[in-house]
Amino acid sequence: MDEKKLREILTLIKEGKLEIDKAVDRFKNFDYKELGYAKVDNHRSLRTGYPEVIFGQNKEPDHIVGIVSHMLEHDTNILVTRTTKEVFEIIRTIAPSAEYHPIAGTITIRKTTGKKPSTHIALVSAGTSDMAVSEEAAITAEIFDNEVRRYYDVGVAGIHRFYDKFNEIKKAKVIVVVAGMEGALPSIVGGMVDKPVIAVPTSVGYGANFGGISALLGMLTSCASGVSVVNIDNGFGAGYLASMINKL
Repeated sequence: MDEKKLREILTLIKEGKLEIDKAVDRFKNFDYKELGYAKVDNHRSLRTGYPEVIFGQNKEPDHIVGIVSHMLEHDTNILVTRTTKEVFEIIRTIAPSAEYHPIAGTITIRKTTGKKPSTHIALVSAGTSDMAVSEEAAITAEIFDNEVRRYYDVGVAGIHRFYDKFNEIKKAKVIVVVAGMEGALPSIVGGMVDKPVIAVPTSVGYGANFGGISALLGMLTSCASGVSVVNIDNGFGAGYLASMINKL
């Protein structure tokens, strides 16, 4: 339940158009819904402005479907991350409008369309191998009603590709930079713009990349100011934070 829905119920009570007992029924699952295997946080939209997001990895398909089924009862957009085409095929039997994004491994169900900020988010990705994480960030920001402009394969091995797009990139209100290997790209971007930069290390790289540890440490020790870092491969976290900044 979001603030808009809460206000509607309270207004109906105030105007005498909704009986107290019926209002109580609507509020029974106000805080969370107990499903046995999950407690769906119905209150999150009211607290934070964003609905709960379903992390699909290691969840049973039936559990994901059960959570989605409950969330469909509410007027909020639904995002499932780290999931598969097989799960999507089940989901769309109960939600025909569901969309599967194969590169990101996400499912989205749009139930409402909010007003987009006049500003936008730039999504800068070092290499094509980083696209899964980049798209997770982009899809996350988009389902939360943000405009995302993508700039892919502009890494430091051919830095002229980044500079070719620089005048466009710097117009964004916030910039998400995704990179694997040594993770150098966020430092370059951070040293060139007057906007907050959210750095996302990926696990892409050869052995000494240590599954993203080298990129993570490189970003954390960046000498460029204004660069913050999320966890390895955490495109969702970057997209969510970028949305919050873009809507300030």
